[in-house]
Amino acid sequence: MTIPQITIVIPCLNERNTLPFVLEKCLKVKKEFKNKYEIEILVSDNGSNDGSQEYAKSLGVRVEPCEIRGYGAALDSGIKKAKGDIVLFADADDTYDFLEAPKLIAKLIETNSDMVIGSRLDGEIHKGAMPFLHRFLGTPVINWIINRLYAKKFKIRDSNSGFRCFNKKKYLEWDVKSKGMEFASEMLIKALQNDSIMEHVPVSLYPDKPGRIPHLKTWRDGMRHLLRILFYAPYFFQKLGITILLVSFSQLLYGLFSGGISEIYGFRIYGIHSLVLLSFASLIGLSIWSVGLQIATRQSKTYGIYAIILNWNEDRLFFVLLFGFSTMIFLFLYLIWKWKQNDYLFLNFERELIVTSTIGLLIFLFGINALTAHILKRE
Repeated sequence: MTIPQITIVIPCLNERNTLPFVLEKCLKVKKEFKNKYEIEILVSDNGSNDGSQEYAKSLGVRVEPCEIRGYGAALDSGIKKAKGDIVLFADADDTYDFLEAPKLIAKLIETNSDMVIGSRLDGEIHKGAMPFLHRFLGTPVINWIINRLYAKKFKIRDSNSGFRCFNKKKYLEWDVKSKGMEFASEMLIKALQNDSIMEHVPVSLYPDKPGRIPHLKTWRDGMRHLLRILFYAPYFFQKLGITILLVSFSQLLYGLFSGGISEIYGFRIYGIHSLVLLSFASLIGLSIWSVGLQIATRQSKTYGIYAIILNWNEDRLFFVLLFGFSTMIFLFLYLIWKWKQNDYLFLNFERELIVTSTIGLLIFLFGINALTAHILKRE
């Protein structure tokens, strides 16, 4: 029977004060489970200048430098250099208990999973270990967004956990690219997109050691997580944008042809002010849809209307733009002509003006975004 080969990867940047606690636990696990697992300990150093590298080497631990700065870069470098078929990682700050590592490894092997996540929210979070915003806002919100956009059979329960165990071969297939803290979210997204088998194991979380300055910046890194999550979800923008556009524009047309104000549950709608708001909503809908189109230019696979637009050849793109902009100019000249009919004093057809100008702007936005998408596609 072949003994599973495990590599424990520890990303490190100036963690000399906490690294002794972490490596002591890792070495203890390695000794206790030497008959069950072949365990390698690898410190992926991100440019430490506080003696972290020298200390790890003094204990016989393998140290591999990573010149590209960032949490994700250090992890990715360490994982790719790992000798084990199974990789487990956690931070070098001793907030995760490496003595719990065997639970994750056993779960991965027993269930034949692709990844096991150490869930802090299902385990014990010690006092002061997780800020209120992280525990009750940041992590739950990111959990919900990832599950809403990407989850099928498996639901993420702790998206920000930095304690994970997984199959190295599967990780390489996921092709995770993030270099910063958003690495954690992208790894989950790629695993979900590839229908990977994942499990959770409850783990403990401990507070930082006194005097340690966390590398995590709440708002900056939270925004990085959100941007990375949305980067792989162009069709979220497509669905949301199209829904807003169709609902608002159809109501705008109804308001034009109905020709009067209607009252629904005490609300007076389809007047001039309502039409202006519907026009505004239509433009917002197309703008949201266009965000997805730009994101789609950076995806390896596209489908649906985004794929149709991005696959237009140059002559078709030219004639679509020519027709669109010509129509927009015609509508503009039509408005000028109607204005001239009243000696340039006022326009006595407010409803038609709102709808006509909205159509012109929608055509312009569509054309300019299609053009921009084709420019970005050529990078």
